[in-house]
Amino acid sequence: MQENLNSKLTIRIGRNTLSFTTQDATSMERPIAYEPYPVKAGISMAANLREALKINGARLRGHESTRVLIDTPSLIVPTEQFEPSEASALFEYSYPAKEEKRVIAYNVLPSLKVVCLFAINKDLRVVIGDNFGNAKFIHAMLPVWQHLHQRSFTGNRSKLYGYFHGRQLDVFSFHMNRFKFCNAFDVTHPHDALYYLLHVWKQLRLEEVNDELHLAGDIPEREWLTQELGKFLRKTYIINPEADFSHSAVSQITAMPYDLMTLLAKGR
Repeated sequence: MQENLNSKLTIRIGRNTLSFTTQDATSMERPIAYEPYPVKAGISMAANLREALKINGARLRGHESTRVLIDTPSLIVPTEQFEPSEASALFEYSYPAKEEKRVIAYNVLPSLKVVCLFAINKDLRVVIGDNFGNAKFIHAMLPVWQHLHQRSFTGNRSKLYGYFHGRQLDVFSFHMNRFKFCNAFDVTHPHDALYYLLHVWKQLRLEEVNDELHLAGDIPEREWLTQELGKFLRKTYIINPEADFSHSAVSQITAMPYDLMTLLAKGR
């Protein structure tokens, strides 16, 4: 197997989704290749990854570096209160494991002065370790938080952000270099999204006329939701990846999740 020293692989793992994205600096025709993998229901994500590697393992292993973007529940801890030795206990207390065997990982976000804790299924970690020994794990919200934190400095109005992914809505807001609010909600219906967004808006005491709500991702019933939000909020915006990333190659891939687009366009 010959390693491509100009190519990077990003594996994105969601609740029920799996994809492989390669970036090849030497390719003019296809600098970014995005390949969703059809996940089989009834078997674990580790088993799905093993199946994918049986088919494409040689090609997927032949890259300079590998990142694993993982969409899983997270816990935010202020940097000044974080102790690595306490990470597992803190996460297990917040998210009891039940019967799942897992390891706790974390990413540091210096710009926001927090550490993001998240869990990785042990079997999945073994499969990745066996095939991509130097793989770097990144929580899916990290590139989104970092990018939208930078965007939050434009203008002089307060902003609330909502990111839809995998039947989940992450809602967050910033004040200078800190989170003002950060939480995630399960969304099975657009009415749920409407309730959570307006509830957080009220909780933060944002102004309905001047402050801004920005939405991104796979928005359920977008027209209905924006119409209903418009009854209460004056300024609701949908983030357009093509404009957001200056018409870069990733923004042309409509099926690609916004967090993956952000990682590829803005880095980590």
